[in-house]
Amino acid sequence: MDPIAKLRSHGLRIIDEPLDVNLEIPHVAYVEMKRPTPRPLLFTKPIDRSLGKEYAYPVLMNIFANKEVTVDLLGSHPDHIASRIQSLLHFTPPQGFQESLGRLKELLQLRHIFPKRLRGEGMARIELESLDELPLLKTWPMDGGKFITTGQVYTKALNGRVQNLGLYRLQKFDGKRLGMHWQIHKDGAHFFHEYKEAGVKMPVTIAIGGDPLYYWCGQAPLPPRLFELLLYGFIRQQRPRLVKSRTNEIYVPEDVDFVIEGYVDPEAMELEGPFGDHTGYYTLPEPFPVLEVTRIAAKPDGIFTATVVGKPPVEDKYMGWATERIFLPLLRTTTSDLIDYHMPENGVFHNLILAKIAVRYPAQAKQYMHAFWGVGQMSFVKHAIFVDELAPPLEDYQAIARYIADRITPERLLISEGVVDHLDHSSPRQFEGGKLGIDGTGEVVKRQVEPMEDSTLLSLFQEIDPNVLALRSYLQESANPITVIAYRKEQSVQGLFDRLAPLAGKVAILIVVNEFDDVDNPYLLVWRVANNIDAKRDIRLHPFIMVDGTDKDPELDQFPREWPPEVLCDPEVLDSLAKRGLVELDPSFLRRWGLVR
Repeated sequence: MDPIAKLRSHGLRIIDEPLDVNLEIPHVAYVEMKRPTPRPLLFTKPIDRSLGKEYAYPVLMNIFANKEVTVDLLGSHPDHIASRIQSLLHFTPPQGFQESLGRLKELLQLRHIFPKRLRGEGMARIELESLDELPLLKTWPMDGGKFITTGQVYTKALNGRVQNLGLYRLQKFDGKRLGMHWQIHKDGAHFFHEYKEAGVKMPVTIAIGGDPLYYWCGQAPLPPRLFELLLYGFIRQQRPRLVKSRTNEIYVPEDVDFVIEGYVDPEAMELEGPFGDHTGYYTLPEPFPVLEVTRIAAKPDGIFTATVVGKPPVEDKYMGWATERIFLPLLRTTTSDLIDYHMPENGVFHNLILAKIAVRYPAQAKQYMHAFWGVGQMSFVKHAIFVDELAPPLEDYQAIARYIADRITPERLLISEGVVDHLDHSSPRQFEGGKLGIDGTGEVVKRQVEPMEDSTLLSLFQEIDPNVLALRSYLQESANPITVIAYRKEQSVQGLFDRLAPLAGKVAILIVVNEFDDVDNPYLLVWRVANNIDAKRDIRLHPFIMVDGTDKDPELDQFPREWPPEVLCDPEVLDSLAKRGLVELDPSFLRRWGLVR
C-alpha cells in the first residue's frame, strides 16, 4: 500500500513551510483534529530551530483522521470485518454440498493470517548513525523530551515461540537510547519480566511507517500471546511479509519506512516522562526500561509517522471507533445478550463505556458490569452504563443521556473497585481504584425534584457556600436533572457535601467541577469528570447523588499521590501559527476544546 496516494484521495493537506518538531508540528495536527472534518497532514520540511537542524524525512500525521479514511485504510467497514469474525465464532458443520462450499470459503480466509517470513533483508535501506537524524516530536510544553508516538514495538517471548506487536510511546534519551513505556498489562512487559528472571538482554525492534494497518493493529486488544499481525492478515486477507532484523532475531514487516533495532537490559531503568497523554493530562515521570539501539535504517524516501494525543478529539477517536466495532463479536462471547457498546471519545475510552443489552432477568445489567470488569482490557474501564434494547442509539448522546437520567436511583448504582489503567491519575493507589456501574435499564422512575431556575438554585448554593461560582442544569425535564457547579476550592468538596442536606428535594444529581471549568461545555465536562473521579471516594448517594469531579489537592483532599497537570497548548506557539495562516483560531474554538486556559 502507498499510504500517501491513499490519503491524497481523502484531502491530504501538504504543508511545505518549515515547521519546528518542537510543538509547532504537533500543535497544527492537534488543532486539525478539532475541525468538523479533520484531514491527514504531511509536513515536508520539519526542522528543529533550537538545534539549527533540517530533517531529510517528512512527517505524516493524523493518518486515521476521520471515519471515511479509516474505512479506506482498513479496506472495508469495521462492521463488515466484525461480521466475518462473528461468522467464524459461530461456525457450524455444513449441511449439504452448497453450504459446504460456502463454509470452505470462510475457512480459506484463515490461510492469510499467518505471517510469511522472507529470506534476505527486504527493501533497500540507508544506515543511519543516530536517532538525531529522525524528526522526533516534542508534543507538549511540559513533555520530558522528544518521543516516537507511532512506533510498532516488536518483541518476542524468551522461548521464541510467541511474538508481539505493541504500540507504546518511546522517549528519546539520546542518539542511541529510547525509553520503553510498556504498561504492566501489555505482552511486551510480560516478556520483559521473563528476560529479567533469566538475567539476559531482551531483543526489541521498532518499526515506523509502512502499511497504516500495522500501526492500528499495535493497539488492538487481542487476547494475550496472540501476535497482532494475525489480525492484519485476517483484515487484509493477505499474509503479512516479514523480514529479520539484522542485529537481533525479531521479524518486522518488509515495507516499513524505518527500523530501529536493539536490546533492553532488564537491570537498566531510567526515568521516563512527563508526557501529555491521551487522557488530556500528563503522565508523570516513572522508571522504565531502556532500549540500547544497535541499528537504525531508513528507506531513502522514508516518511516518518507520528500522532498527537491530548484532550479529545484526536486521532485515536477514529482508531478506537474501528476497534470498538471490530471487537464487538469477541465481547459477546462473555456477554451473550450484549446488543451494542460504545466508548465516547471524551470518556477517553477506558474511563467510560455505554452498553445496550437485551434484558432477560433481574440484575442482569449488574452481572454484565462485573463481566466487563473481568474481561481483558475491558477490565480497565472505570465507569460502565448499561441500557436496555428500548434505548435510543448509543451515539445519540442527548437522547441516551435523557434515557439514563430517567432511570437512575441510588439503588441502581453499583460502586465497586478493581484494576485501573496505568495512566489513571485519580485513584488513591496506582493500578487500583473505584469503579461505577449505572443500571439504566427498566422503567422510568418518579421525578426526584421540582423545576427551578438556575439563577434561583445558584443563590441557594451560594447561601451555603459563596465559593460556588457558576451553575448550569442539564436534562431538566428528566426524572433526575443534573446540576453542575463550578467551585472555588478553599476546602475539600467533601466538606461542601456535608452541608448540602438543605438542598434535598431541590437537587437530584450534583456534579462539582473546578472553578476554571466551563459549566456550559458538556463535552469537556464529561471529559473532566470521567478523568477525575474515583467512585469509592468521590461519589455520595445520600441525601442525593453527589459527585466530586474536581482536580484533587494533596492537602485539601488528603490525596496521597501527585496530581498531574492538564495538557494545554503553548499560547505563543498557537498565536504564531495563526499569524502565519497555518491554523484558524478564535476565542470560542479555544474555549470549546480547552486548548488554553
